[in-house]
Amino acid sequence: MDANRRQSGIQQLLAAEQEAQQIVNAARAGILYYLLAHIIVLIKHGTIEQSSGDSGANVKRLEEETAAKIEQLNQQAASISPEVIQMLLRHVTTVKN
Repeated sequence: MDANRRQSGIQQLLAAEQEAQQIVNAARAGILYYLLAHIIVLIKHGTIEQSSGDSGANVKRLEEETAAKIEQLNQQAASISPEVIQMLLRHVTTVKN
C-alpha cells in the first residue's frame, strides 16, 4: 500500500511539473506575442521607420526598449513566483481519491 501511495505521489508531482511547464510556455508565448505586437505598433505609428539610413540607432533603441520590457516582465514574474510555488505545492500535496 505504501508503494502505491508513493507511486501516486510521484505521478502527481509529474503532472504538476507538466502543468507548470505549460504555464511557463504560455507565458513565454505571451511575452513574444506582446513584443511583436509592440514593434508592429511602433512601425505603424512611425516611431520606427521601416527603412532608414540610421537603422543602427533604431535597432539600438529597440534593443534597449526590449531589454527594459524583459526586465519589467522578469520583475513581475519574480513577484508572483512565491504564489505559483504555493499553488503547485498545494496541488501536489492535496490527496484526491
